[in-house]
Order: sequence, then structure tokens, then C-alpha cells
Amino acid sequence: MTDKISKALELSNGGFNCAQAVVGSFCEKYGIDEQTAMKFAGGFGGGLRCGEVCGAVTGAVMVIGLKYSQYLPNDKEAKEKCGDITLEFMNEYKKRNEFVLCRELLGYDPRDKEKVALFADKKHKICTNAIETSIQILEEMGF
Repeated sequence: MTDKISKALELSNGGFNCAQAVVGSFCEKYGIDEQTAMKFAGGFGGGLRCGEVCGAVTGAVMVIGLKYSQYLPNDKEAKEKCGDITLEFMNEYKKRNEFVLCRELLGYDPRDKEKVALFADKKHKICTNAIETSIQILEEMGF
């Protein structure tokens, strides 16, 4: 287990969502303070709180943006590179986990309170895998 995965799982086990856990494990490397990262990633857990794209995936896309995203107007090269790397990540994640949507990974809608309570252990296992996979892919890609 890598240091970044250990850090992410520590964050996840401490009550942070999957997006926060992934972004938080890369804060130091990309010069973002952890408090700011936890705030901007806070709404992305649970697939944007409605079962859409997995928080671990959106957290990874945020990390890709920290390294490659356009920050100057008209920087089409950076914009294209960030887009290409994002697609590469997304394709690899989908190849490894079949799905990128939170509700498909979990097998239920995370807005369904009864299912959330019923499948808490399953959710923990799936989210841990999603976090680990996202970070493994990012590290394999040189992040």
C-alpha cells in the first residue's frame, strides 16, 4: 500500500467522502492546503450526493486538474492535455471497475436511506476499493 493510499484511507475512515480522500492524499504534492481541498471536494461524495460519478473518480479528476488544467485564458494546449489525461484516467477506471457511477458501483441509490443503512459494510468495501483504484491509476500515470 502506498503512502497516498494510506493517507486517503485515513481520511476516509475519519469521516471524509471519497472525493475528499483522493484529493487530500495529493494536497502536499500539488501545494494545496488540506482544509481548502476538503472544502472544495466536500460536495462530490456519493456521486455528487445523488449517485452520479463516483466521488473517488471526481477526486482523481480534480487531481488531474491540479497538475494539467488550463489556468490562463486561451491556453488551448493545456485544456486539451487535461482533457486527454482525464479521458485516459476515466477509461482505465472503467476498465478496472466496470462502472464510474456511484449508484452502479454500490448497486443502489445512495439517496435511499434504508439501503444506505442496510448495506453500510458493502458501501465501505466498495468505497475503499474505489479510492484505492483511483489513486493506483493516478500513480501509474505519474501523479
